Amino acid sequence: MTNDNCRWMVAAAAVIALVSVPARAAKVTRMSTPAIGCASATQTSTTLQVCGGATGGSAGFSVQWMTAADYAANGNAWYLSDDPRLCKASFSGNADRSRYDLGPGECVTVNVGDLLLDNGASTNCLDALVCGTDYVFRSFAHATSTLNRSNFTPDLSCSTLECGQGGGCTLPEDYWRLFNAPACVNDPAHCVAWPVTSLTLGVVSYTVEQLVAILNTPASDNGLVALAQQLIAAKLSIATGADDSAVAATIAAADSLMDGLVVPPVGSGYLDPDVTAAYTATLASFNEGAIGPGACHGQD
Repeated sequence: MTNDNCRWMVAAAAVIALVSVPARAAKVTRMSTPAIGCASATQTSTTLQVCGGATGGSAGFSVQWMTAADYAANGNAWYLSDDPRLCKASFSGNADRSRYDLGPGECVTVNVGDLLLDNGASTNCLDALVCGTDYVFRSFAHATSTLNRSNFTPDLSCSTLECGQGGGCTLPEDYWRLFNAPACVNDPAHCVAWPVTSLTLGVVSYTVEQLVAILNTPASDNGLVALAQQLIAAKLSIATGADDSAVAATIAAADSLMDGLVVPPVGSGYLDPDVTAAYTATLASFNEGAIGPGACHGQD
């Protein structure tokens, strides 16, 4: 074979190889931006729905929020990421048994102001939201091993319900913790007259000041504290007119279980969380509106 023939064959092979290479799709470098929306609200919380974009959100997502007033005062701009005034919550899709591993178009709800710190969830802002207040939210999908984190969603405005609603509906534990007569000492805006001057938990009677102290005590690993907090909220909502038929048996059983134990920090009583968990969960469902007459969502 002559050199000319060899050169011709090499050139022909190169052309064939070139035209045989399939066109490559544009490289995707970021996760798709999730979608967020306002689902519902109470006086102390807002429920957001977060949905995965075209790439889903297998690693989870984050949510950030500020009051609309703070956002406006900051020049209609967000605080910097490392600013401690910026409220942030992370919902990891990589955590064991996490519910935040989102497929494309798959949605999950998160309750800002009353966050469920389940597997994968963490936040720097555990406080309840303020009633009658406008908030601004945004979110992004977490990075994966192959794609960078998404862009932020457009800003979303949601509002908590006006203060002072009650009667026939229920209010969450955080509402009673924040809005009470003792709060008047340091924050007159949080003054709310409770419908009682004392409550009995088990067979022990507590003053309003003692009840507020219990509501402000971290439950840690003491099931008695967690149960007492939900029981206080349930009894206060019932005292304002909420129908108790969905939890009457649970309240009676909880009081029987607590009996003469004195709840911290008033006393040093203790119950195993495994023993109280079912009662605590049922009362929380009542207080948050999942069962019973429903939470005070826009009711007049």
